[in-house]
Formats: sequence, C-alpha cells, structure tokens
Amino acid sequence: MNFRIKEICREKGIMLKDLASMIGITEVGLSKSLNGNPNISRLEEIANVLGVPVTELFDNPKEGVIRCPHCGKEIKLETKI
Repeated sequence: MNFRIKEICREKGIMLKDLASMIGITEVGLSKSLNGNPNISRLEEIANVLGVPVTELFDNPKEGVIRCPHCGKEIKLETKI
C-alpha cells in the first residue's frame, strides 16, 4: 500500500521524526508502521497531526475508497472534519 505521508510532511515542513514524536512513537516505529500495514487508528492519529483527512494519506484514493492489502476488498473511508 502506498502512502503520501512523506510527501505531506514535506509540504507542511514536518520531519518524520517530529511526526513520530507528535503521535507518541519512535521514528523507527513510525517507519515500521508505514512500511507494514498500519491500523486505522494509527492512520487517524497521523492524519489528525497533519491536519488532513485520512483519505489524503493514501496514494491516489478513489473518492475515499482504499483496497485491503490482505484480501483486496474495497474499504470506504469517511472523512470527519
């Protein structure tokens, strides 16, 4: 699964180590989470810190829809503002 988190951080002038600190984990923990399969609560934390909807964290989201990396099933994400 591809994320835009690094790109969003660059746009906002936030270093990944600072993002990790803001959500209460280490930079290594953040890296492992993003390179693995982060849970939705982790993605919500990241989105809240970055001030974007969760759907913006995904590369090319289709109208708030992502695919499960395990089964391929579509998952519709609702954005809360």
